[in-house]
Amino acid sequence: MKPVLSVLLIEDDPNVRLGCEQAMQLAGIPVIAVASAEEGQRQLDADFAGIVVTDMRLPGMDGMALLRWVNQLTPDLPVIIITGHGDVTLAVEAMRSGAYDFMQKPFSTNDLVEVVRRALEKRELVLEVEALRRRLDHRDDLEARLIGRSPQMAKVRQLILDVADAAVDVLIFGETGTGKEMVARCLHDLSRAGQENYVALNCGGMADTLLDSELFGHEPGAFTGAQKRRIGKIEYASGGTLFLDEVESMPMNMQIKLLRVLQERKIERLGSNQQIPVSCRVVAASKEDLKLMSDQGKFRADLYYRLNVVRIELPALRERREDIPALYDEFLLQAAKRYNRPPPVLTSEYLRRLMAQDWPGNIRELRNAADCHVLGIGRDAATPGVGNTPQSLTDAVENYERVLIANEFTKQDGNIARTADALKVARTTLHDKLKKYALI
Repeated sequence: MKPVLSVLLIEDDPNVRLGCEQAMQLAGIPVIAVASAEEGQRQLDADFAGIVVTDMRLPGMDGMALLRWVNQLTPDLPVIIITGHGDVTLAVEAMRSGAYDFMQKPFSTNDLVEVVRRALEKRELVLEVEALRRRLDHRDDLEARLIGRSPQMAKVRQLILDVADAAVDVLIFGETGTGKEMVARCLHDLSRAGQENYVALNCGGMADTLLDSELFGHEPGAFTGAQKRRIGKIEYASGGTLFLDEVESMPMNMQIKLLRVLQERKIERLGSNQQIPVSCRVVAASKEDLKLMSDQGKFRADLYYRLNVVRIELPALRERREDIPALYDEFLLQAAKRYNRPPPVLTSEYLRRLMAQDWPGNIRELRNAADCHVLGIGRDAATPGVGNTPQSLTDAVENYERVLIANEFTKQDGNIARTADALKVARTTLHDKLKKYALI
């Protein structure tokens, strides 16, 4: 998702500032207008999604000093210099110092808009290249953290890479144990805010008053026992990511307050009337269908649609059985290292039995089984009849067929024709089976 690019306009003359600001607004260009370089510096960082237009002569820091400061911050950020009559020498010096272009007063607003558009196009291209480079750098790391060659997991990883850098709220849906918090953590770590705070809060089983204080914080004396100020989770996550697990269990009155925060990006601590701006990505996770709950009046529909900007659905383990061997092998290695035990040798028969189970606890249950396997305690997790109902012959055959098709489909990079040739089946037959097993 592309960021919305804007212009930071720095001009101390209020009339010139207003004229430039209105010209860009009429052209559909978002603009932030300030009166000094020092104010402008507070708006800038290395990832600023936009460009700078600044007057040369300013109170305090001048345009040339600001240009040098921006070049040290990030040399790829275009800076357009506005110069007065007779400042041609300064304009030449600015261009040599890395300015994108300069405008000499008086100038037409049409000319300004044209130069700004070209600079924005250049900045957009740079940001796209940087985002692509980050995605490529993180792809291997993401595959190591979200293990699986199944098409479902490939889609999940790609969606994470697509939205990690976008300042957009995300809703993660999946059964218990499918890895919702791991996905939230990946979204945070792969974003530009990866070095900022990642704050997780489980909304389930928490009293209303406690949840209110946890989310919004409180001032001294806000309630009995509140002896000193406490910063809430939302405020602490500002600049980073707030992960709300089991959001479906949030009480209705708290849903209303959360909706207001998402709309206004401001909070009030308990016992205070002061509004505090916050800027954090909200990632919510639910094991229940929030759309169905909202239709039933059990969850606010407006909050559901506000959270459901981007939706990531995590498949149950029984829906991607072909990933079980790789997952179990990784969990065995982790457990062996953690408990200082040798990893057990896996036979094909043992893996076949693992893949025959439904694993209602999903990845979490599989991890627990690997821990017990390494420790040599409990019953054999791969023994049919332990922890699940034995499969019928039809189910066993379908599971085997699904895994066989999925593995070959992945091997052939999703090419149906090559997969059909490799499996020696008609393309129409393969296409029907791919749809049947939700592989396309």
